[in-house]
Amino acid sequence: MSQARSLSPVATLGREARASYAFVERNWNLTKRYWGWEIAFLIYSAASSMSIMFIGKAQGDDGTQLLLFLAIGTLVWSYLNSIFMNMAEMIAWERWEGTIEYTMMAPINRLTHMVGQSIFAIIYGIIRSALLLGVLAMFFDINLRGANLIGALLTIVIGSLSFIGFGIIGAVLPLLFPEKGEQMTFIISSILLLVSGVYYPIEVLPGWMQALATVSPATYVLDAMRAAILDGTGTIDLLPKMLPLLIIGLITVPLGMAVFGYFERYAKRTGRLKRSG
Repeated sequence: MSQARSLSPVATLGREARASYAFVERNWNLTKRYWGWEIAFLIYSAASSMSIMFIGKAQGDDGTQLLLFLAIGTLVWSYLNSIFMNMAEMIAWERWEGTIEYTMMAPINRLTHMVGQSIFAIIYGIIRSALLLGVLAMFFDINLRGANLIGALLTIVIGSLSFIGFGIIGAVLPLLFPEKGEQMTFIISSILLLVSGVYYPIEVLPGWMQALATVSPATYVLDAMRAAILDGTGTIDLLPKMLPLLIIGLITVPLGMAVFGYFERYAKRTGRLKRSG
């Protein structure tokens, strides 16, 4: 009887990398297919961000720092939220396209699947945030002289990791609740938006909300980004602010994979993959 030839570690890594890229390519093609929705969502995001910025502009003539404070908040939140929603909606998209059974039953490592999904989420978030920055720059004076852009970029990269972990956990909801699971993920994103100091310092929040802010990765991303851009804090001095982000990411990603794996097996046992939302 012939036996399957085992692959070398390098060949195995290459095969998994190609499989991850397949998910990136598939998501890119889905984005192109629904380009009208992407334009509508971008207009909605730009209008919402501009509304916040105009509120800041109306506060007085010394509003440069306030505008930058709000611009950082709206851009960083747009980026982090797009990563979270891309991860959380992956199951909803599978149901929508009618491919959930094929994807979830395919002989592919779930980590490979998640890596491909995460890479696409980061690329999508960067492109979308750059477009949003371009729109805001046309209407408001966004002065980045003296900003530590390298430190800001490093912060956003590390912060992406923790939001990927939250997104994987959020993806469990559409898996368990085919009809309204996607909408239920808004509970997580809205609470993160409320407590993380996106548009105001967390010091104005009640004490119990400030406690919630300490476990939100967005709090640390925004704190480090504002220090880097508003104060020009050096990258080395930003590292203590990035450390909680790294810790949260190292906890939430494995935790998310474990939680998702458990409920994936539950969904397969109970036939929830078959139902289309």
